Amino acid sequence: MVGGAAVEDTQLLKGILEGCVLAIIEEGETYGYDILSKLEEYGFEDIIEGTLYPVLTRLNNKGLISSRIGISPLGPKRKYFSITEEGINWIKNFRESYKKITRQAHKILFE
Repeated sequence: MVGGAAVEDTQLLKGILEGCVLAIIEEGETYGYDILSKLEEYGFEDIIEGTLYPVLTRLNNKGLISSRIGISPLGPKRKYFSITEEGINWIKNFRESYKKITRQAHKILFE
């Protein structure tokens, strides 16, 4: 990529990945591999476990998600994630902020 565009892509993605992951968890209790699969379905093919799990840790540390260890029907135990009340409020505010910022940036970049 020209002029360090890969670095900027990474920084831009880091800024929105927490919101995207939280939105997936908001749909219902889930686990890491399922979150990765859903991100891939939406076109985030480059997200790996080494990127996802620090995001989950940050969300947990902020009190936006909770986790529990549960039995997996396919083998070893899994860590399941659920959104908290605080997380529901955070994602609502994130969506509004994201909408406003992207609308403003779109005007500058494309209009």
